[in-house]
Amino acid sequence: MRWALVKVALAVTVMVVVAFAVPLGLVIKEMARDRAFGNAERQAAAIGPTLSITTDRAELERAVASTLAGAYGRMAVHVPAPGADEPDGLPLEIGTRRAAEEDLRTVRRLGRASIAEVPGGFALLQPTALSQARIAIVEIFVPDDEVSNGVTTAWLVLAGVGLALVVGSVAVADRLGLRMVEPARHLAYAAHALGEGKLGARVPEEGPPELRSAAVAFNSMADQVVQLLANERELAADLSHRLRTPLTVLRLNAASLGEGPAADQTRAAVAQLEREVDTIIRTAREAKPQTVAAGPAGGCDVSEVVRERMDFWSALAEDEGRTARVAGIGGPVRIPVVRAELAAALDALLGNVFRHTPEGTAFAVDVHNGEDAVIVLVSDAGPGIADPRAALARGNSGGRDGSTGLGLDIVRRVAESTGGDVRIGRSVLGGTEVRIWIGLDGWRSPDAPRGHRLGRRKRAAQGRRTADV
Repeated sequence: MRWALVKVALAVTVMVVVAFAVPLGLVIKEMARDRAFGNAERQAAAIGPTLSITTDRAELERAVASTLAGAYGRMAVHVPAPGADEPDGLPLEIGTRRAAEEDLRTVRRLGRASIAEVPGGFALLQPTALSQARIAIVEIFVPDDEVSNGVTTAWLVLAGVGLALVVGSVAVADRLGLRMVEPARHLAYAAHALGEGKLGARVPEEGPPELRSAAVAFNSMADQVVQLLANERELAADLSHRLRTPLTVLRLNAASLGEGPAADQTRAAVAQLEREVDTIIRTAREAKPQTVAAGPAGGCDVSEVVRERMDFWSALAEDEGRTARVAGIGGPVRIPVVRAELAAALDALLGNVFRHTPEGTAFAVDVHNGEDAVIVLVSDAGPGIADPRAALARGNSGGRDGSTGLGLDIVRRVAESTGGDVRIGRSVLGGTEVRIWIGLDGWRSPDAPRGHRLGRRKRAAQGRRTADV
């Protein structure tokens, strides 16, 4: 495209220069010719008054010598012989004649000025009537160099201007082509890079408006592709993690089958299924996920979701001799989180309790409804977590062997989608307490009851205490 623009600019400029320079050069040449012959006509007219007064040779020679053309030997006067009734009937010829006799007779016959080509230039033949029958002719010699005086210089100037225009147009076309080609080249490179799996490839938003618009569209598309891939990985990981809830039930039930080939095969199958699910989770979590979007304005009822999930986990807790306690779900508590997301977060935390604490370990779920936030506490009486900071790190469960770390990440994404956060500390039961802070700033369901106010100062203090655990 760049060289095509240069060639087009070159062709157009050359045509314009030729179209204007050639006629202008011819006009300049014609103007120089007219100037030279105009000067000759003025020189010829200067001798006219003398011819009208006298035809005396001496007088005419003095008149010719007084003119510029006569001084340079370029003027000649041709006076014909007088008629038969006039004395001294001899013709006069003053100066050097260069025109042919035939040209002189033609001018006398036609009675108007004429230009004859002579060796070394041109001869202007100007007729002057002496009487009704006699016509004198003043001959002015115009050399070739005077006819073309200044024409060569003017043509050189025109050629220089035309060449400058051509070079300038080519340079401008080249810069313009470069300005158009570079953004297009960047766009093509980014498209190839994105096709090769380099999801970070982006296009600089520069160049003409059309290419800037294309760059904006490409970058937006690339962002959407990255977001879709991240959402796909998150969906695969979340679905795989949710499979661990029924897997926990299967593992607990398989543990109570006793001894025997069938029981061993069932436990081996459950263990293999757990390993496969863990592999899917780790594969899906290899790339850095994107932050999930906040839930819709309708949200869900925390109390209802907690009751539903505790009904499920309480049955397993009874089988293992665990004490389960729930508090703060007496009334509806609306939050801006999708029901399925909150249920997945609770299942992830409760599944970790059953998976990583001994049988008989008590656990509890508490809901605190504040003015600007809702706090969900999941605590247990187990051994606790040695490194809470590492446990919150993505993909790292901090010391709980065999865990993918996705459970806490699901919980954190749910909290952060509302502007909240997640803290891990020591519970009143003696084990681990996971505190989910769900923000309500700028959102409140119309039918939601007003609970006690958990102000920003109290929240900051709670955060500091939790971080110190």
